[in-house]
Amino acid sequence: MTPPVCLTVAGTDSGGAAGIAADLATFAALGVHGACAVSAVTAQDTTGVHDVHVVPLDSLRQQVDAVLTDLPVAAAKTGMLGSPEAVALVAERLGGVRLVVDPVLVATSGAVLGDEQVARAYAETLLPVATVVTPNADEARALTGLDGPPADLAEALTELCPAAVLTGGPDGADTGGSCTDWVAVRGRAPVRVAHPAVETGNDHGTGCTFSAALAARLAHRDGLETAVAGAAAYTRRQLETSRTWTLGRGRGPVAHTHAVPTHLTLSPQES
Repeated sequence: MTPPVCLTVAGTDSGGAAGIAADLATFAALGVHGACAVSAVTAQDTTGVHDVHVVPLDSLRQQVDAVLTDLPVAAAKTGMLGSPEAVALVAERLGGVRLVVDPVLVATSGAVLGDEQVARAYAETLLPVATVVTPNADEARALTGLDGPPADLAEALTELCPAAVLTGGPDGADTGGSCTDWVAVRGRAPVRVAHPAVETGNDHGTGCTFSAALAARLAHRDGLETAVAGAAAYTRRQLETSRTWTLGRGRGPVAHTHAVPTHLTLSPQES
């Protein structure tokens, strides 16, 4: 059976934890064919982002067009875009597909990956044509210009985008060992979604993984609430997998590994 196609427009992560590496691994795990357009190349590891090279706009345009003119893209997602012009290009080219916007503005390490102009371009050009936006609390504040409780931020996001998932983490964690996401759809009250927290320092790439999983579920034509629940469950499972890993000198990667089915295990003669 031919799988649906998901396109990611994002940056690279030389450490393999976030960006396109996370997106393509997640797409494969969830049964979709992954296509990609590289918006930026980063020198990055578990300790931080050391260099960013933004891909020329014409190159990004040609990558996106190459995919769209050849493959039936069922859903798409964005990560780091790097410039207002890249944000506008994505809005123009991908506004007609199921589109998950992960507004990557600040890396886990604190490196700035998108300035105020980029945030403004998201709010004014990309979010209005997207299906759903998936910011954390800091990104939601940058996009809305507001500072308030998560439920209020989630509702404010729906003035920019038809739907929003305000993801939990340090700002959304409570004292009961759970994290809280807020799911908001324009015209409805935001819904609090709690799920078990995973105590781990290996969480680099979590936001990319969640948004890629959400795009994959939308490509399979799940409704938004079902897709959000499935993406959260998948991300939590991968965090559990990498919880005890010792990779890197900083915040380790969320797992992008998956168990190999028994019938695919290589025999000694094939290995």
